[in-house]
Amino acid sequence: MILPNIRISNIKIGIEEAVNKDLEQNALCSAVLSQLRIKSSDLKKVSIFKKSIDARKKEKIFFVYTVDADIVNENRFLNKPAFKGVIPTPDMSYKNLMSGTEKMANKPIIVGMGPSGLFAGLFLARRGYSPIILERGENVDARTAKVAALWESGILDSESNVQFGEGGAGTFSDGKLTTLINDARCHAVLQEFVDAGAPLEIMFSNKPHIGTDILKSVVKIIREKIISYGGDVRFNSKVTDFTIGNGKLKALEINGNEYIPCETVLLAIGHSARDTFFKLHEKGIVMTGKPFSIGVRIEHPQELINKAQYGTNTIAKIGAADYKLSYHSASGRSAYTFCMCPGGFVVAAASEQGYLVTNGMSEYKRDGFNANSALLVGVTPADFGSNHPLSGVEFQRKWERLAFEAGGGGYRAPAQLVGDFLADKLSTKWGSIKPTYKPGVVFARIKDCLPDYVVETMKEAIPYFNTRVAGFAMQDAILTGVETRSSSPIRILRNSDFISNIYGIYPVGEGAGYAGGIMSSAVDGIKAAEKIIQKYSPWSM
Repeated sequence: MILPNIRISNIKIGIEEAVNKDLEQNALCSAVLSQLRIKSSDLKKVSIFKKSIDARKKEKIFFVYTVDADIVNENRFLNKPAFKGVIPTPDMSYKNLMSGTEKMANKPIIVGMGPSGLFAGLFLARRGYSPIILERGENVDARTAKVAALWESGILDSESNVQFGEGGAGTFSDGKLTTLINDARCHAVLQEFVDAGAPLEIMFSNKPHIGTDILKSVVKIIREKIISYGGDVRFNSKVTDFTIGNGKLKALEINGNEYIPCETVLLAIGHSARDTFFKLHEKGIVMTGKPFSIGVRIEHPQELINKAQYGTNTIAKIGAADYKLSYHSASGRSAYTFCMCPGGFVVAAASEQGYLVTNGMSEYKRDGFNANSALLVGVTPADFGSNHPLSGVEFQRKWERLAFEAGGGGYRAPAQLVGDFLADKLSTKWGSIKPTYKPGVVFARIKDCLPDYVVETMKEAIPYFNTRVAGFAMQDAILTGVETRSSSPIRILRNSDFISNIYGIYPVGEGAGYAGGIMSSAVDGIKAAEKIIQKYSPWSM
């Protein structure tokens, strides 16, 4: 196998030169030959490491690449002023850690099968630790049917829904893999996704995504790998209690009637496991409230976003356009867009009876008529009305309940046109854009189900965002409320070994307050798995 030996950055290729893989490869090879001033016989291979779009000049849009290349006698180009931006290709491979020597009395247990639990389970199973994964929800196929029942008929299963079940909340999203963390494990996560059937492009895209349609099959394949390595995956297995003695974990209660001896558990419960949060607090697990954000979903025609971001260029060449916006109010509040879903849908994401939650979702092709994004305002524990560590949960519930009531029940959501929201008027008819939210929307005033300071900050932000994305404040853009699950409302405290104040409990991922999104959650799960690997020897009976 030919391995690349140099990395070359800032190669620009016009979008017309990269409309398919063959043209793109030819253009990249030509660019490398030109930049290094070498013959074609000196270039053995070129592969893309990173790819992004430069659309600052809409009349001339470029793809910008960092590539890895195998070059004959590469030392000619390394550390030479004439070849700026040329470095040795870093070794990105994942390095296995040495196993510890302490014997485990029981198999390690992972609670939750979102990204952190899934990847912790995969890395532990591959190293011979035979983890047991307990997921309160169902496998992804059964879960999809339950989600469809909510979207089509307003019937919610509180244990198997958009928040709970195989793959976690990210399974019913855009499948975004962007992250702000800079961790070598990210490459390993992306490779695992590709090996499980995700598009190869996620390895190099500046804004990688899988799409909910592909992600559903990817998580199943990863589950099958875990089982093949000796792991045990149990669905419909909700942890209902923790047995603790002398500051140590002793056992878990499952579904109120089964006990599993356990001294090591990775808590990957997700940001919506509210009943588990309360149980953990009851058991003396130290946690604290943390900031998060609440707001609405905003929908525009995807064509409008494409035109605003890319001019007259067609999405066939560069894909559906997105945006990421932020606004800082004189009041001290900040508003921003989050989890933007090009060509996507607004979806019902409730997990408790009588509480309404929205989220966004896109399939891989992102070919829906509408674009949607969360439009959120930050809130802090000072807003929650209590110093209790779980006051953020009750704060979320307050607005979710009001949204449910404003929608008239059946998980229909309150909606308002942007122009009417800004003018404080009740909307009466749709304009050029139709809502995508299922099981349906009801005209209502968004201000009736969000705090005043959130509403006022959104009213300031929308006109400002219009100066950044032309048409953002269009009269008939749609606001659908409410979005409250941007991140966990709590943080479960842990030490440098990832252990809580109760020995043997490892809080991980987004639910524990240490991640935000698929990638960072997966990486946090791997880190926790590494702590187990370094401490204990592989499982054996």
